[in-house]
Amino acid sequence: MRISIASDHAGYELKEAVKRHLLDAGNEVVDFGTDSAESTDYPDYGAPAARAVSGGSVERGVLVCGSGQGMCMVGNKVLGVRAALAWDPEIARLSRQHNDSNVLCLPARFVDPAAALAIVDEWLATAFEGGRHSRRVDKIMLTEKEEQECQP
Repeated sequence: MRISIASDHAGYELKEAVKRHLLDAGNEVVDFGTDSAESTDYPDYGAPAARAVSGGSVERGVLVCGSGQGMCMVGNKVLGVRAALAWDPEIARLSRQHNDSNVLCLPARFVDPAAALAIVDEWLATAFEGGRHSRRVDKIMLTEKEEQECQP
């Protein structure tokens, strides 16, 4: 699988651990940065990584920051992205099964590397269930379209 990845300074070390894990599992990883633990702004890295998912150059994305919230907010501003914040494997699984999430957001200050890898593995291994959930995801995407149409 081709996966984008990005972090801010607070998520840098965890991003690097996740990236190594994804590469070791045979995935292709496109790293949008950051490249150090030096203070930076998460939108500068999260937005391009999310756009890669939206544009189809990658299948999924992983965004990491201190709480995961900022990256999740940035990811969900990108058309076509359904970013989900997960702090345990069950949340990650449900975000795929029920919401067809295509971007996973990790809270580096609240999960250790072993937990993060388990979350990523569960998320990548889980398929969207479809069925009644398709109707709901369609409504999410309709809301996005309606918001676009309301813009001047």
